[in-house]
Amino acid sequence: MPRQIPPTGINLFQFIYTLVRDYTEKTGQPALNLSLGNPDGIPIEPIRRLKAEFAGDPGYDYHTYAEDRNLNGFAERMVELHGGILSSQHPQLKALPIAGIKTATAMIPLACGLHRGKRGTFRLASNLPAYDVIGTWTSDYLGARRLVWPLLSAENMRLNIDRLKEAAREEGPPHLVFVIRPGNPAAVGASLEEWKALIEYCLETGARLVNDAAYAALAKPTRHVPLAAVAKNYPGLEWMELYSVSKSFNDPGARVGAMVGSRDFVEDYLVIKGNTDSGPVPSVMAAYGKFLEDPRNAQDALAELRGLYERRLEYLVPRLEAAGLRPACRTDAGFFTLWKVPRRVLGVDLASDPRTRGLPRHEAFNRLVSSETGMVGVHFQGGLDPAGDPLVRYAVCADVLDDLFQERLERQLARLQPEYD
Repeated sequence: MPRQIPPTGINLFQFIYTLVRDYTEKTGQPALNLSLGNPDGIPIEPIRRLKAEFAGDPGYDYHTYAEDRNLNGFAERMVELHGGILSSQHPQLKALPIAGIKTATAMIPLACGLHRGKRGTFRLASNLPAYDVIGTWTSDYLGARRLVWPLLSAENMRLNIDRLKEAAREEGPPHLVFVIRPGNPAAVGASLEEWKALIEYCLETGARLVNDAAYAALAKPTRHVPLAAVAKNYPGLEWMELYSVSKSFNDPGARVGAMVGSRDFVEDYLVIKGNTDSGPVPSVMAAYGKFLEDPRNAQDALAELRGLYERRLEYLVPRLEAAGLRPACRTDAGFFTLWKVPRRVLGVDLASDPRTRGLPRHEAFNRLVSSETGMVGVHFQGGLDPAGDPLVRYAVCADVLDDLFQERLERQLARLQPEYD
């Protein structure tokens, strides 16, 4: 029987693993892997100790289904740390533990009633370029209509509400607006003014608003405003913001996070969740709830992690610029940098070289540079048209401060000689 699922969408990242493997097999050296988008560290010792303590505790609550239980006040403490609000002081809001942002994202369109007679008419608006879980689920899996809200390098990849209005002009206003701020691949935050403009649009159109804030805790405080800090002041808004320990505490394997939002929206989500997952691992949730009891410890841990990524970025960004690459946006948070793709690199024209002819320029660049230099990134297509804004993402989740890594990287960067229009 033939496959029933086409290998599209999220398989971009599986393709990147192939580039890494091919270079190593060809040269016998590890790739200069700037593609990895997951933390390369582990949680700090106090968190690991608490996880072990609660895993060894014979208490029934730490080993049964968590469902929507909130052990050790975990959800409210995560919201306070990431969103800057005390959700318990706002009766119109509800906080809830979740089993990771990606899992929650898949359920959100259903929590907006997509399945209730709206499959062909439900409209999602979300950004591209993006790590497009919401687009894949909503349009590819659930059969809804997708409005692309483009992020442009000419606008520093910021949320331009006029672009959203343009996207909705033909299709009609969206039922759900989903953004990632700070973004992936564009690690740009959101300002108070941007949130206010978007909130006013959602109130005017009746759209629900969701922000995937996985990178919020890694943002420089002056460069990002959490949605929760603004949305709490709009009682008529249906909204939600999602946080995770994956990026905040180097713990992707924990599979635990929190959401906060308007009570009706969160309770709609709970209905779908009740038939989909049984909540996070309870002992891990309890450990983080205990750790977050002291906000100073949590803030110190975040500051230490932000400092590590900032030192890595302070090394990598100037080297890429010195090599002639042009940034697509400023990095406000975490570990992603985004670059415009040139027309020529390594002495060849990407459109005509036999190795890359016929490929989209963003993919051609990443294939060639990865194969010839071992510098592996993740390619994205941005802009208002299919060939408009070819981009490549380079991350600092590898130890770019290692002397040997730097020696190899700088030798390869000198070979690039990128040429733009």
